[in-house]
Amino acid sequence: MRTSKSCIGISFKSQVLYLIVYVTRYLDLLWTFQHSAYNSLMKIIFIGSSAYTIYLMLNDFKPTHDPNIDTFKVEYLIGGSAILALLFPYKWTTAEVLWSFSIWLESVAILPQLFMLQRTGEAETITTHYIFALGAYRALYIPNWLYRYFMESYTDPIATVAGIIQTILYSDFFYIYYTKYGLPFLPLIFPVFYLTPTLKRGCRSSAK
Repeated sequence: MRTSKSCIGISFKSQVLYLIVYVTRYLDLLWTFQHSAYNSLMKIIFIGSSAYTIYLMLNDFKPTHDPNIDTFKVEYLIGGSAILALLFPYKWTTAEVLWSFSIWLESVAILPQLFMLQRTGEAETITTHYIFALGAYRALYIPNWLYRYFMESYTDPIATVAGIIQTILYSDFFYIYYTKYGLPFLPLIFPVFYLTPTLKRGCRSSAK
């Protein structure tokens, strides 16, 4: 946004949902920051960059944002995620319920952006690359989970189901993106396959 001086095509509601995801998932920063400097730094970067994006959209680039096309009812996404988090937590603790909530919410946080893209029928090139990167990083967690299941006998049902849901939501966009651009950024995104999901699990990592 700093380069284009505009937030045209970016859903403010999706950005708010992602900030909620990071804050609720990385709540463990309050008591585990001393355990891993790298993990703590990355969590702060996730939260800080998301908050900064929202700040820019509310201030510097507010004239370029049209709320009339960013109209998805996020209340349903937040409410549904909260219900699932309360019904299916791994443990009945505040940290675990919030972690579960963040996973479910992240799986659908892109919907306002996709809905906005559908309404306008067009998007800036940088916006399509941004959406593709968000979807690809989550899709590439699936082979990571398969690897950990067969090699380490490790499963995370909540993260797995939510990840599959998120990938399905992106599927139509992936097809359109592929027909237009191919996969020019796949070599840059593929290393996600080799990363363990410790950082993204947030509170779950500290609970084990």
